[in-house]
Amino acid sequence: MSVRSMMLAVVLVFAGVAGAQTPPAGNQYEQAHSSSGVQVGSPFGQPAEVAGSTESKIELAQGVNLAGLRDLALYHNGRVKILGTLANETMFEILGRRDYIDFVPEGTPPAVRLRKVHYEPVFTFLDMVIDPRYYYDKPLIGVNYLPLREAILERVFPGQDPAAVEARERWKKVGRLTPGMIGEHGPALFNSGTTDQQVGRGLNDINEAVSLYVRSGGGLALVPASERDKPWEGLESLPAGSPIRVAAEELGAGWRAGDVARVNAAIAVLASELPKVNAAVYPTSRRSLEAFYNHANLFEWGMWAYAVATLTLLLAFGTGRAWLRFAGVGVLVLAVVLHAVGFGLRSYIAERYAIQNQFESMTGVSLFAAVIGLVLLLGKRQMIFAAAAAGTGFLVLVVATQMGIPGKDVNREAAILNTSILLKYHVSTVLLSYGLITLGMVVSLFYLGTYYAARVRGKAGEPAVAGAGGGGGGGQSSGTVSAAALGLEHGPDAPPVGGIARVLGDLDRAQMTILQLAFWTLGVGILLGAWWADHSWGRWWAFDPKELWALVTWIIYLIVIHVRKAGVKNPGLTTAWLSLLGFVVMLWCYFGVNLLLPGLHAYA
Repeated sequence: MSVRSMMLAVVLVFAGVAGAQTPPAGNQYEQAHSSSGVQVGSPFGQPAEVAGSTESKIELAQGVNLAGLRDLALYHNGRVKILGTLANETMFEILGRRDYIDFVPEGTPPAVRLRKVHYEPVFTFLDMVIDPRYYYDKPLIGVNYLPLREAILERVFPGQDPAAVEARERWKKVGRLTPGMIGEHGPALFNSGTTDQQVGRGLNDINEAVSLYVRSGGGLALVPASERDKPWEGLESLPAGSPIRVAAEELGAGWRAGDVARVNAAIAVLASELPKVNAAVYPTSRRSLEAFYNHANLFEWGMWAYAVATLTLLLAFGTGRAWLRFAGVGVLVLAVVLHAVGFGLRSYIAERYAIQNQFESMTGVSLFAAVIGLVLLLGKRQMIFAAAAAGTGFLVLVVATQMGIPGKDVNREAAILNTSILLKYHVSTVLLSYGLITLGMVVSLFYLGTYYAARVRGKAGEPAVAGAGGGGGGGQSSGTVSAAALGLEHGPDAPPVGGIARVLGDLDRAQMTILQLAFWTLGVGILLGAWWADHSWGRWWAFDPKELWALVTWIIYLIVIHVRKAGVKNPGLTTAWLSLLGFVVMLWCYFGVNLLLPGLHAYA
């Protein structure tokens, strides 16, 4: 039995594993996989049953020129994308990271060490298609859930003898298992009848990863149709003697033989000839822009720019130095530009407004918040808005880019999201309100930090807490310095007075400006959502968890307004704490409801 047949049997065994929460019909995104799902022959010839050596693999990876293949267009998961994108997505699904790593032993016993060799995703993707046997005993399948990884390793290396224990510990640290381990020992776990949901999700992820490994070469739709609305086809649709099919077979033969010159010559033919097939349909500039988007990592660069802006502005607040304020705003503007270009490119590549999954909505939330912060900075001339914008941009993007948030790959939207143009208005307005809530939270943190720091120093008496006149402090008090550092000074004709009291008063006005905007935008967003629900589901309100918690979030900001009207003793402090509470409830509505509670918004 061939390696692919063995692994396909494992896929069929695992196919019944239950995953996580299942969205309602119409809410699902197209399932990511590297092929059409039809097991067809590889366009690069029959894979060899004997794996190549690690040394020859390294030599091939160093010599092959993949530039002509990275931006070749193909049709996959409902859209036209480039091969580089497909390779990135596939390897991340299989490995849990983009680049495959070989561990090469060096030295002589007992001083043997392992050298890490990294391969780019396109190389590994093609190598799995052409030489799948090489990976059968390699650490390829990412198993993120540690108890599941331990359970499989205990079956692979049973017993408590030192060699078995050392082997289990070594593989646990690697974080990935071999397809051979999965094929031999994984089905036993499935048949154990486990009811642990995390184990079930882990087994489901293993099933998907093995499926991608098995089917990686099947159904690569590289040949464009004659019309834009028709499906693309595989290379096997071309005549047997066509230059493209001959080049594909040459690529596979040269690859398995380790003939770098032969491989590069075949790549050159494919890169030249494929765009000529139905050239009117074949994408041009879109391919280059998608390659740039993949390579540039604009959201991550934006994240670091936000971090620098936040740090610079905090230093400016602490020292009162004007040049730090200007530098912080300059870096903030750069961060917003990087962020906006990344968001725009993603929307262009996806051919839709890119706010329709968790990752996209987070990039939208942080961008909207940062832009609003800059607008408020220009309108109010208060640097606190710049700091809030920078802090919000960094906090949201660091979670989106570093925490494995679902939806990072560019795919088609769920069917239900394409039922009405009202979606764009509803989601954009709600995301705008979430951005405002986050901005308000950051400003409220400044308020609370200033308030309690002043109390610790013994400089916040009752008048200062109220934010009105008094509270001590002349022109050189610590409160006055804080006011100048925050950019809250009134100008040379009206020097700042009141020290901490005036700083708190201005911070309170800043947080109320943002929170009132959040109140109105979230309210409008909820109403637009009800309108959209009537179009999509035939009802305005169904007490869906997402609907209910959005309403609870809005009610908190309604309480803020009423509390201030009621004349509480310290409205600024009360508002700041309610702002933090509203932010926590918004996070639950935004993340917790989506991930933990079943409902009509399971796609969100």
